[in-house]
Amino acid sequence: MSASREKQTRQANAGQTGPKTARAAQQRKEEKRSNLLYGLIAVVFAVVVIASAVWRSDLIPKMSTAVTIDGQKYSAAEVSYYYQSAYRNFVNQYSYFTSYLGLNTNASLRSQEISADTATMLGLEVPEAAEGEEGEEAPVSTGITWHEFFLDQALENMGVIQAGLKAADAENFGIPASVQAQYDDNMAALRSTAAASGISVSQYLKGNFGAGVTEKIYGEQLMNVLRFSAYSTAYQDSLTYSESELEEVYNADPNTYDHVSYESVSISGAAEGTTDADGNTQDPTEEESAAALQAAELAAQVILNGYEDGKDLETLAEEHDGTYNNNESGSYSAGSVMSEWLYDTARKAGDSAVLSDGTVQYVVVFHDRFRDESPTIDIRHILVSLGTATLTEGDDGYAEEQAQLKSDAHAKAEELLAQWQNGEATEDSFAALAMKESADGSKYNGGLYTAVYQGQMVTEFNDWCFDASRQTGDTGVVDTQYGSHVMFFSGDNLNRWQAQAASALRDEAAVAWENGFKESVSVQRNESGLAHVG
Repeated sequence: MSASREKQTRQANAGQTGPKTARAAQQRKEEKRSNLLYGLIAVVFAVVVIASAVWRSDLIPKMSTAVTIDGQKYSAAEVSYYYQSAYRNFVNQYSYFTSYLGLNTNASLRSQEISADTATMLGLEVPEAAEGEEGEEAPVSTGITWHEFFLDQALENMGVIQAGLKAADAENFGIPASVQAQYDDNMAALRSTAAASGISVSQYLKGNFGAGVTEKIYGEQLMNVLRFSAYSTAYQDSLTYSESELEEVYNADPNTYDHVSYESVSISGAAEGTTDADGNTQDPTEEESAAALQAAELAAQVILNGYEDGKDLETLAEEHDGTYNNNESGSYSAGSVMSEWLYDTARKAGDSAVLSDGTVQYVVVFHDRFRDESPTIDIRHILVSLGTATLTEGDDGYAEEQAQLKSDAHAKAEELLAQWQNGEATEDSFAALAMKESADGSKYNGGLYTAVYQGQMVTEFNDWCFDASRQTGDTGVVDTQYGSHVMFFSGDNLNRWQAQAASALRDEAAVAWENGFKESVSVQRNESGLAHVG
């Protein structure tokens, strides 16, 4: 796994108070990679049947040609695999924003047009607004339905994967053991999920992907996606960068890599609604709203004056019903009033101010701005998860059962460590054991996490990794809330900011790499066949 795909628990963004619009737009903007590698893999297990999105007619010609890519024909059923995968990936990824984006998952995708605002956030071309009556802009019609959006994604993904696999074959890039293991696990999960639902695999696939998507078609396309994913990962992992290249990335956008330490107090200036005699909520009047905002502004100024007179900021916050925050490593958030103030290049230690962001007033004290030079490490682990509990919290014997489950997991982890120690006891043999035994998703990469930074993992895991005495090749067993982990310390990696910069460069390279495949393929649509997709 490359550093560009490390699993992260990020620090809260400094002063981020933007609405859903800003969060959705920022999330999409930061999505540098295409949706190929993760959204298409076994999404059938992530959601239940989405009735509106699947065409269920048994009359669909299974082998009806829907698209031809560089001479290779694909049926409507094969396109449906990618279409439904792209759709489900989007719904899973933007679950909090779907209604805001105007996507109704309970209605036909063909009947829903993407709005101009949503199209802009998705990076789609939007027609210029026409001038309506009295000089006002008329509503813009994009003419793009959600069905067309996901169909375009599906066809684009198919083209890139086909071209990528052709290149992989030319390089004799076969099927890595990790790909075969993931394929086998996914197919087994497909069968067990269908069985648990009381239906056949064919019925399950029909319900989730549409008629015509058989187990054979599903398996073939899943293998293609997994192979492409492994090929892409191998390409990215081959990329290395010099210190000067990383410095160049940093200098081009220091806000992304710098952190700030600061204190703040937030005071709400929003007037509360009232309830009438009948229990109905009454919105505050304009006068009430103005008075509440004025009171918050006054309180913020009083707090700032008190701080500048030498009083403790946290104490002042308590006295004036403010919310105190002490952030020692805040991150930059574009568009945030607080972030823009904190990251101003003129800012110096001790600066303080009252900032207004809508109805919220902030009293902010700047302490420091710094580049994160802390080390990152590479770690392999094998997760032995806790067994299934039969009791719930509050039941008699619950604590004893939990203790036994933890003891059993720990004992199993010790057994696995001993098994490894009695074998070749190499990093490669540890990776092989992880692929066979680990319950964590990293198993397909030999249990490896790269460029792990301080505070990223749960406390016990983190403390073992960043013990000052830790040496390459160290092993042990660590117990966490998730179970017991057999640990293998692979070694030190780049400093935190360098790892982030290298990740950004790999992402850019990966986009260019995929775009090369995209531009090299010829995609011919057969509309009569595509009519059976979605």
